[in-house]
Amino acid sequence: MCTRSARCGATPRCSTPESDTTGSVIRGFLFDLDGTLVDSERETAEAMARAFQRGQGITLDQYDKDFIIGRSWMAIYDSLRTRHPQMTWNREETIAQTAMLRDEVFEEIGVTVLPGARAVLEWTTGRPRGLVTGSSRVEATQVLPLIGEMARFDVIFASEDVARSKPHPDGYQAAMGVLGLVPHECIVVEDSVNGIAAGRAAGCLVVAVRAGNFGGWDQSAAHHVIDTLEAFTPSLVDELYAVYGSGLGAIR
Repeated sequence: MCTRSARCGATPRCSTPESDTTGSVIRGFLFDLDGTLVDSERETAEAMARAFQRGQGITLDQYDKDFIIGRSWMAIYDSLRTRHPQMTWNREETIAQTAMLRDEVFEEIGVTVLPGARAVLEWTTGRPRGLVTGSSRVEATQVLPLIGEMARFDVIFASEDVARSKPHPDGYQAAMGVLGLVPHECIVVEDSVNGIAAGRAAGCLVVAVRAGNFGGWDQSAAHHVIDTLEAFTPSLVDELYAVYGSGLGAIR
């Protein structure tokens, strides 16, 4: 089930004139989390490795750690079960045990907020906004406060909230349903090939960000690719809608 959080109504959308000039009919902003707003996947991998060593007596190798980048817990757990059939945890236990040790890892090495993330969350405050992530809900709620007060969303869909994870469009479709929006009114911001495919399948305008693409995903299926979120501005949204707006809404 999704959750709706209170909007940060006291925060102005943006103090610069540019933020008030979004003339397209894009109303909703749908964000991925890891690799898009923050880089915490490598910290999650370390937490998962510690959890398995302490709780299962299993030493995860680099493949297991690297596999989590850009993937949902559904895919991660299936891989772990295949590679380590002696494990006894189910998916929910694996997520919970990993989450318990993420705080330990964050205290040691912190979490990286990717360039431009805070500014984008500032200027999109007050507009319909959703978070659609392959991370678990507990992981998302661990990370969002580390970004800041601006990291508040009207709706959050995490890995446990959908029957099918990215590249399927379920999470984005569900978020739009709760927000009362249709695909041509929404822009999706992603980093991974599965996330981009999910946004396109949902019929939305999709922007990919290179900064957190540590998995080296092919981002060419996005409508537009930017180096960092610093380039994600209201004027860019207008420009992209002018080019692609008439073709949005169809399931791809």
